[in-house]
Amino acid sequence: MDAFFASVEQRDNPDLKGKAVAVGGSSERGVVAAASYEARRYGVRSAMPSSIAKRKCPQLIFVKPRFEVYKQVSNQVRSIFARYTPLIEPLSLDEAYLDVTVNLKGMQSATHIAKEIKAAIYETTGLTASAGISYNKFLAKLASDYQKPDGLFVIKPGEGEDFVAGLPVAAFHGVGHVTAEKMHQIGIYTGADLKKQSEHFLRNRFGKAGTHYYNICRGIDNRPVEPDRVRKSSGSENTFDKDLLSLAQMEEGLLPLIEDVWSWCERTRIYGRTITIKIKYSDFRISTRSRSSATPVKDYSLFEKTCLQLLAENIPENAAVRLLGVSVSNLEDLQPHPGQQLTIAF
Repeated sequence: MDAFFASVEQRDNPDLKGKAVAVGGSSERGVVAAASYEARRYGVRSAMPSSIAKRKCPQLIFVKPRFEVYKQVSNQVRSIFARYTPLIEPLSLDEAYLDVTVNLKGMQSATHIAKEIKAAIYETTGLTASAGISYNKFLAKLASDYQKPDGLFVIKPGEGEDFVAGLPVAAFHGVGHVTAEKMHQIGIYTGADLKKQSEHFLRNRFGKAGTHYYNICRGIDNRPVEPDRVRKSSGSENTFDKDLLSLAQMEEGLLPLIEDVWSWCERTRIYGRTITIKIKYSDFRISTRSRSSATPVKDYSLFEKTCLQLLAENIPENAAVRLLGVSVSNLEDLQPHPGQQLTIAF
């Protein structure tokens, strides 16, 4: 989807159409969750501090996020995908991989399927989407970003290697800012530069990911579309308008996050064996602390107690905290499913 959160807000409020819009908090501690294309022309991007965004674009209009609305629209889009294939791998509310090799409509062209899906999304939601079509996930992702907004781009078999060669490695999905900087330091700026390196060299520099980098610069990606990808964690965090200066203030700030994560656990019947808290200090240093148990934590009082203990044990004296977070991982689904074979203790 194109600038998804911001586009939903522009759709629902005609006064915002054609204007620079940011979804997120407008306070000094706020962060941009999404920016309209009008705002992006000024350099405003998601995850940017709101204070910087306002300096880049003084006329920027901030809108509070409405995640329930975004989820509803996302479900509408997913239902359109499901008309064509059950092989849908969501990446987020606004993006997914689809494998249409064998599809429910028996269509022979992935490009025609993408055109139909784009048209159905616009008819149903009034929003535009961009589609990338190719023979593997890595190239389809690159193609989907190539002609935004409202784009459709195809990388045919035999074209992938040449297409990747001219792109900066920072544009590769899965190559983050830190990794791109490491590549730049050893003279790797484009796909062509990456292709000059041996697999042995890349594995020495980047570990197991080196093999992935060796393959993708050659247009190779054998990962399947995984419709039942297991969620690895769930969490909640908050950046506070003012620094928290005492443990009592921090505990008060942490409790709503504990409640939020626990509500998700109860709603989904998915519980975690590992509890983690995240602390960002006023100087932007980040600290994470975790505690794991042999079995999933299913008792709220134990969950809350563990979170508060982790906080109290890891806050230095005279600390000033700007952000707190709580998450659970090493998840286990405790909801019985139809046809699920139950275990028997012998």
